[in-house]
Amino acid sequence: MTFKTGHVGLNVSDLDTSRDFYREVFGFEVVGESSEEGRRYAFLGLDGTLVLTLWQQSEGRFATALPGLHHLSFQVPDIEAVRRAETVIRELGAAIHHDGVVAHGEGASSGGVFFEDPDGIRLEIYAPTGAGDLLAPAGAAPTCGFF
Repeated sequence: MTFKTGHVGLNVSDLDTSRDFYREVFGFEVVGESSEEGRRYAFLGLDGTLVLTLWQQSEGRFATALPGLHHLSFQVPDIEAVRRAETVIRELGAAIHHDGVVAHGEGASSGGVFFEDPDGIRLEIYAPTGAGDLLAPAGAAPTCGFF
């Protein structure tokens, strides 16, 4: 049996804010949406493929200290795409960890930007190469595990 990730579903506190954030940062298009009170959601995708579903059914901020999701990671083709995403993230005023684009670990050629969505859900946009000369804030430990 083989598996492939289908889509990721997230609970959000404000659908409009989250939908707009994910569209701006990732370039997602809305492929489905409901504005029915008590059943608000948005299906976001790329090229007609569903990637992320947002469900307005939570309050407060994401609890990083509890068991569950650690972070969502999205791969882009190159480090320049990571830097472009970082610019948008900064323009939106989102919380950024490690002060920008960093390597995944000492000597790693992969790296990315680590940040939070409007509800505090931790996110990563990374490239598999091009980050070899960048800071690795967690030393030899995986940067994506400690933010």
